[in-house]
Amino acid sequence: MTLTKLCQNLNTEATLNLSEVDIKDICYDSRKVKNGSLFICLSGGRFDGHSFAKNAEQAGACAVICEHKTDVKIPQIIVEDTRRAMFEICSNWFGAPEKKMKFIGVTGTNGKTSTVYYLKSILDRLGKKTGLIGTVANMIGDEVIPSNATTPEPYELLELLDKMQKAGVEYVVMEVSSHSIVQNRVCGIRFEACGFTNLTQDHLDYHGSMENYKNAKAKLFEQCKTAVLNIDDKTGAELLKTVPCKKLTYSSIYNSADLLARDVKIKSGGVKFLAVTKGELAKASVATPGTFTVSNLLCAIGCIIASGIDFCQLAPHITSVSGVDGRAQIISGDRDYTVMIDYAHTPDGLQNILDSVKEYAEGRIVTLFGCGGDRDKTKRAIMAKIAAQCSDFVIVTSDNPRTEDQCAIIEDILTGLKGTKTPYEVIADRREAIGYAIKNAKAGDMIVLAGKGHEKYQILGTEKVDFDEAAIAQKFMEER
Repeated sequence: MTLTKLCQNLNTEATLNLSEVDIKDICYDSRKVKNGSLFICLSGGRFDGHSFAKNAEQAGACAVICEHKTDVKIPQIIVEDTRRAMFEICSNWFGAPEKKMKFIGVTGTNGKTSTVYYLKSILDRLGKKTGLIGTVANMIGDEVIPSNATTPEPYELLELLDKMQKAGVEYVVMEVSSHSIVQNRVCGIRFEACGFTNLTQDHLDYHGSMENYKNAKAKLFEQCKTAVLNIDDKTGAELLKTVPCKKLTYSSIYNSADLLARDVKIKSGGVKFLAVTKGELAKASVATPGTFTVSNLLCAIGCIIASGIDFCQLAPHITSVSGVDGRAQIISGDRDYTVMIDYAHTPDGLQNILDSVKEYAEGRIVTLFGCGGDRDKTKRAIMAKIAAQCSDFVIVTSDNPRTEDQCAIIEDILTGLKGTKTPYEVIADRREAIGYAIKNAKAGDMIVLAGKGHEKYQILGTEKVDFDEAAIAQKFMEER
């Protein structure tokens, strides 16, 4: 495809006649450039792609998209924002698949993954072929494709959407991270509905403040037809007053909401409630325990209503929604204690899962958790305090230490345990910590392994090491 066609609709300043340049590939990583590639200079937190333009030229790139001139002799197309330009270019490259399907987005600190899985489950049952883009995996109908990011970069995103569109997908449900909103990864998508779950402390290492984090989330609603807002959450109630599109509200507390949860019953096997809207009601249940599960399913129901499907049409399909791996997942085993795996890696996420467990735990609550390295350090002590307040015993261990010293991370965590009376143990090796928790379990104990969830790895340094927490826990349970 010629560079002229790829750059149509862009406000560009070019150094040569673009129609003479034939593009064979698009890259934003100079290490993957080959002959005929168009190289896009992206600015990130650690690297600036403009610094690698010369490398790309030497590797065979035939043109560069940049925000300022670089030291190359090949054509340079200067744009105001290379990330926004990349979406438009990739859309042209793949034939604008984002304009041929219906999109539902979900954003918020916690609950995105569960909500998009509930959305796909319900839409599948309604006979709508559905694609899913998210943290755990990407899906085209029943086909599962590994996921490397909650919301992919535009090239990978548009490539995936192209496959979905060619496979006959009608609806795409996707998690939309705050990073992806700020970085314009989804800037060209028009959403039928966008659900907002909640806003609690996370990603401050990137956004700098909670205000910036909130504003990043709010920006998404500029490109959707209807915002589906959780008014039980403070930020959701604030967004109700400020978002520029139509609004649909949901709540398990306030009667003023458009969609309500009533007669809520929570047990270790899941939740049941009545979903109520405009005088109509339907029975709903999910095989995942917790008050947060009620909120997430309400969000999914609200998004489907907002996308144009009648409540009475979807009602028969919400009576038995499946749970999601790594989200309040119970490890099977006929034992007198229970082991649960959950992705809780934020203060609010940990608070929610432990509050939920309190509602049905018969014995002690034993919480095992760590904190990720190279991420927001301020939440470490906060999570420790929550663990101490909500548990009978705490095991502090590693999570994904990345390039940080895991012992230094643990020291940050331990500052939050000072002054608390909850007994705890420090075991830096996570596998060893899980073994300790299970070997010392007492009858009635609920052991919560928090932080890893669906992840099948640990990140040590810059390497991903195999670490299937569910399989590890299962093995220890069998050996006990």
